[in-house]
Amino acid sequence: MPGSSPLRTYLVEDNPTIRENLVATLEELGGVASIGFADTEQQGSRWLADHGGHWDLAIVDLFLKQGSGLGVLQACRGRQPGQKVVVLTNYATPDIRVRCQQLGVDAVFDKSNEIDALIDYCLALSKGGSA
Repeated sequence: MPGSSPLRTYLVEDNPTIRENLVATLEELGGVASIGFADTEQQGSRWLADHGGHWDLAIVDLFLKQGSGLGVLQACRGRQPGQKVVVLTNYATPDIRVRCQQLGVDAVFDKSNEIDALIDYCLALSKGGSA
């Protein structure tokens, strides 16, 4: 969609290397703008709640420096219908996927082998499609 605003993406990830690489990759592809990050459950939950209408996508890791991404997902349950929340984790087991689905997550991606799928998902969202 020409002229559309970029997908405002907030990242909850405690690994600086993963965070920086993911942000760089998404912004390089266009259509995605990183608007901030948190590395703890409390920071991520608070920011997402305090900025309710100011983000389009939250990418959440489950294991954080303090707390858990599950708490961040819980805090996002009251989000607006167009806002998406996805999980990016090293622990995308069937049980974790079910738990994330119960918390209303839109998708779960495994860090070890689904980064390309996450990028495709973000690009589809940025183009106004449903991913």
